[in-house]
Formats: sequence, structure tokens, C-alpha cells
Amino acid sequence: MSNTELLTAATARFAELLSHPEGVVAVISALLAGALIIASTMVKTIIPLRWLAVGSNVGFVIYGALGQAWMVLALHAVLLPVNLVRAWQMHRLTRRVRASAEAADLSGVWLRPYMKRRKLKAGSVLFRAGDQADRLYFLVEGQVEIVEGGYQIKPGQIFGEIAFFAPDRMRTGTARCVRASTVMSMDETTFKQLYFQNPQFGFEVVRMIAGRLSNDVRRLQQRLQPAVDEPKAPA
Repeated sequence: MSNTELLTAATARFAELLSHPEGVVAVISALLAGALIIASTMVKTIIPLRWLAVGSNVGFVIYGALGQAWMVLALHAVLLPVNLVRAWQMHRLTRRVRASAEAADLSGVWLRPYMKRRKLKAGSVLFRAGDQADRLYFLVEGQVEIVEGGYQIKPGQIFGEIAFFAPDRMRTGTARCVRASTVMSMDETTFKQLYFQNPQFGFEVVRMIAGRLSNDVRRLQQRLQPAVDEPKAPA
């Protein structure tokens, strides 16, 4: 079929749609859906992009149903729930992050819906010093120690996230279960998706890491303080 024939067929189809009220609604819906797709190219963050996609899906579903464009209807009927779920997930994460920031919560409990659960026996090693960092962890119950640092991870604390940002991506300590523990973990791919898709998530992770580093510095200062305060023996 030549370009002229295609144009003629499209024009005839357009005229047919405009000849009755349902067709007019279908055309307006398609035009609005197209405008939303164009607008989505100018959006930089994921949540507005998802809602624009939802709007365009709705427009094309209406067009497909009223204009009897069954392939268009089927495609966007499948994409609509996907975009709705993704938008809802990002909004839920944003609410959790905002609540965490307002409560000054450094535990990372808001990450739990995106993690996988594991049960470990006493003595199990999650990672060793020198291992490549590929997951971060959240202790649900039990007790984990960082062997080299000599400190304990308590239930409700996140750990292992700093290595994601280290230049060499290597673990600096060994995490061992002191007793039977339940641990949740997130892989690097999921972490990066959340980090880049939700700016508030990224800021909260940076704040959490800064808080963790500050605690480590204070802990080191407390260990060194006795040696500094100890009086020197007379010469």
C-alpha cells in the first residue's frame, strides 16, 4: 500500500470516528494520551513519569474501546496496572523515607519491603573482610558482630551498606552471627534502582551513611580516650 493510500485510509477512518459522539470521545482521548506521552519526555523524575504513563494508558484504553482499535486496547490494558503498581510503590517508598527523615531514624527499617529474608545459624558468616560488596543487610532478630571492629549489630539495624560506596567495593570487616539470627538483604541492582528512581531515597541513604560514619568516629574516639587521658610516667 502506498503512502497516498495509507493517508487516504487514515483520513477516512478519522472522518468516520468524528461522525458520531463515541468516536469524538475516542479521538479526544487519543490526542490527550499522545500529549501526555510528549510531556513525559520532559520529566526528569520517576514518579511524575509513571503518572503521565498512567494517564496515557487510560486515554488509549478509552480510544481502543470506543474506536474499536483492539490491539491498542489490549496493549494499554496490560500496561495500565503495571504503571499503577510502580507509581504506588514509589509513593509508598517516598512516604516511608519522609517518615524516617522526620523521626531521625537511621535503622533503615523503611527498606524492609524491598529485601529478602534469611534465617542463619549461630556462627554463620554473612561476609568476610576483603569480599566484594554486593548486598546490604538488615538484622530482624538475633545478634551479629563485626569481628574486626569488635562491636555488635542489634536487631533493627542496617549494616554493610557503606561498602557500596567505597572506591574498591571491598568489605572492611567480617560479619558473623553470634547466635541464630534472621537477616534481610537487598542486592545491588535493587538498591541502585531505588537510589536513582527516588531522589528522597538517595538523600536518606546518604544521611544514614553519614550518621553511621559519625557513630563509628565517636566509638573510635571513646576507645582512644583512655590512652590519651592516661598520665605519662615521670622520666
